[in-house]
Amino acid sequence: MKWILWIVGTIVSLAVGAVLLLVLLTYGLVGEPSRDEVARVVSPSGKVDAVLFETNGGATTSFGYQVYVVECGAKPSGSPAVLLYDAVRNEHAYGANLVWLSPGSLVVEYLSAKFAKLNTQKQSVGTQTIHFVLRDGVTDNAAPSGGMLYNSRGRQ
Repeated sequence: MKWILWIVGTIVSLAVGAVLLLVLLTYGLVGEPSRDEVARVVSPSGKVDAVLFETNGGATTSFGYQVYVVECGAKPSGSPAVLLYDAVRNEHAYGANLVWLSPGSLVVEYLSAKFAKLNTQKQSVGTQTIHFVLRDGVTDNAAPSGGMLYNSRGRQ
């Protein structure tokens, strides 16, 4: 008798869990990470933008960052030139800073990251070739605590 009750209880629990998961997936309460543009910096030539996206998979993950270069004002697409995970700008601030050294040289600065990958050393955008550099160990004391999207929206 105990086995029958245990089996019925397990089946009911699994069914209820499946229904809840289906409801969460249907209404978008569980799903893919968010991906938001958090910085766009125009190159010294004025022809190219460096664009930084912040990804957020939820409470159990850290922030991810993707860097693209595109013609001025264009929407980024394809593979990012740079990927960062759990990058910080200071002890309390997540993210990275985009710094143009010249019209053809972009530096991605951050204090530290659990993962940092340069997908390409250089990329052509229009008639320009952009060279990428990752620079860790750079502290940005002016960066506010928290994620970059949170701060760009005025901490609402």
